[in-house]
Amino acid sequence: MWNVSLPWWEFIIRGVIVYFFLILILRVSGKRQIGQLAPFDLVLLLVLSNAVQNAMNGGDNTVLGGLLSATTLITCNYLVSLATFKNKTIEMIVEGRPQVLIHDGKLFTDVMSQAKLTHHELNAALRGGGCASIDDVHYAILENNGQITVKPKNRGNL
Repeated sequence: MWNVSLPWWEFIIRGVIVYFFLILILRVSGKRQIGQLAPFDLVLLLVLSNAVQNAMNGGDNTVLGGLLSATTLITCNYLVSLATFKNKTIEMIVEGRPQVLIHDGKLFTDVMSQAKLTHHELNAALRGGGCASIDDVHYAILENNGQITVKPKNRGNL
């Protein structure tokens, strides 16, 4: 239970490698994957966590090995959050930046395509923001967390 089969420092190195690999792969997969978990996205995350488990623990199933791996992941997460807080370049690399989907009724399909955002998902966000169609939108922004912020046009007192 407590006798690890690998040196303690190897757990740390393995954990750091897996942590940064997962940040990279999740960042490349797009904002929609993080902000809007569909059932298949949840399954992917569960299977992904199982897939990288042995890469982190090297087949060691001891309590101490698990504690070292968990501590490494939490430490990496803390350091990355600290780095993104202090450095805007690192923040942009890790978290991305908001993207304009619609401005004054003009839809940017290239941004939707890049974000792998469907028209159905966009229309649902527009309805949630009180807009019946793209023409009613002053702006719609895909935020870093995958949510869509919608600001309706001011129609005045017509």
